[in-house]
Amino acid sequence: MRFAMRWRRSLVLGLAAAVFCAGSAFAQNVSLAERIQLCASCHGEDGSSRIEKIPSLAGQPEFRVLVQLILMREGVRKVETMEAIVKDMKDDEMDALAKHFAKLPPKPSGEPIDASLVRRGAVLAKQRNCVSCHLPTLAGQQQIPRLAKQRVDYLIQALKEFRDSKRSGSDTLMNGAVAGLSDADLTALAHYAASR
Repeated sequence: MRFAMRWRRSLVLGLAAAVFCAGSAFAQNVSLAERIQLCASCHGEDGSSRIEKIPSLAGQPEFRVLVQLILMREGVRKVETMEAIVKDMKDDEMDALAKHFAKLPPKPSGEPIDASLVRRGAVLAKQRNCVSCHLPTLAGQQQIPRLAKQRVDYLIQALKEFRDSKRSGSDTLMNGAVAGLSDADLTALAHYAASR
């Protein structure tokens, strides 16, 4: 199962890169519907990712998506698989994509959620003031991402990158928010957020 998902992900990302590396003249003629379809190949038709460690975009704050796309295009946030896709994208195209994904209702990823980890994560989230920036519902706001119903595996990876100062182009407040937490703590936070 994991091999099939990795193979599908590699195929999709390879095709996406080939399409967008084919030349900027082509990229300038891509419709919004085609761009949405390309995003959907990894992030899900409904914006809810079913691919390991690929984030769901459905229900993300519009400004959050826009800022992340711009940071990726400008090379501030390094996401190798996104480089060719955002390279020639104009601000208004990014804005249209952000609006599209913000309107989609977030859905659970289908990953198993451990109730004991959810309870532990709730305690940690309160201690670390997650609800201050991400809101009590963890729906996010402005440039702060929605954590509720996000993929567990993606959240664990992102939290580890913040803790270990390995996430390029990110707000350093998050580095401090998760500093000193163990992998087990981060896993509990991820299960809690995904369960909301």
